[in-house]
Amino acid sequence: LSDKLRFLFLDTGALYRAVAVHLLRCGISPDTQTVPPTVLDSLDLRVDMGIGAMRVYLNNEEIGPLIRAEEISAAASKFSALKEVREALLVIQRTTADQHNTVAEGRDMGTVVFPYADVKFFLTADLTERARRRYGELSNKGLSVEVFKVEEDMRERDERDESRVYAPLVKADDAVCIDTTRLAAEQVLQRLLEHIARMRFSALNGIRST
Repeated sequence: LSDKLRFLFLDTGALYRAVAVHLLRCGISPDTQTVPPTVLDSLDLRVDMGIGAMRVYLNNEEIGPLIRAEEISAAASKFSALKEVREALLVIQRTTADQHNTVAEGRDMGTVVFPYADVKFFLTADLTERARRRYGELSNKGLSVEVFKVEEDMRERDERDESRVYAPLVKADDAVCIDTTRLAAEQVLQRLLEHIARMRFSALNGIRST
């Protein structure tokens, strides 16, 4: 979508994974209930957004390959439930996208980070299908995983994100919901583009979009 619109891309999941790397390097356990302010104050995180891609730097080290490891993903899921972590990244996310047309991806984009975004999409799919897709991604990277474990991890993450007190995973009232279970990636992209085109047409012709 970023590439088609020629908008910059903000992958907020990558930011949380970067924070997880920082916290783990500082000796913070993913099971902690709080993170010392001094640890978050020492976070040196830089984002280089591009069209269709984004680079993340931690202490001037590009950590793109590192943050995709499963242990980092698991830690990021737990750290992201903490209010102080989410608040620390909130400013970075808003500041990064403030001056540019942006496609932002994340579990609280439409409700917390960008509540006044022009267009919001809430993509969902059957858990088993999501696990199958994730398993395929990891296998293609040469990682040895079992699909049942991938599905179990996803279920736990969903429950954790939906039940957290601060910025829970929930569909924004004005978001367009798309069930992608039986759709190919190209079909999902086409639906997103068609909706944006309808909104632009409505705006140009003074028609209220519904």
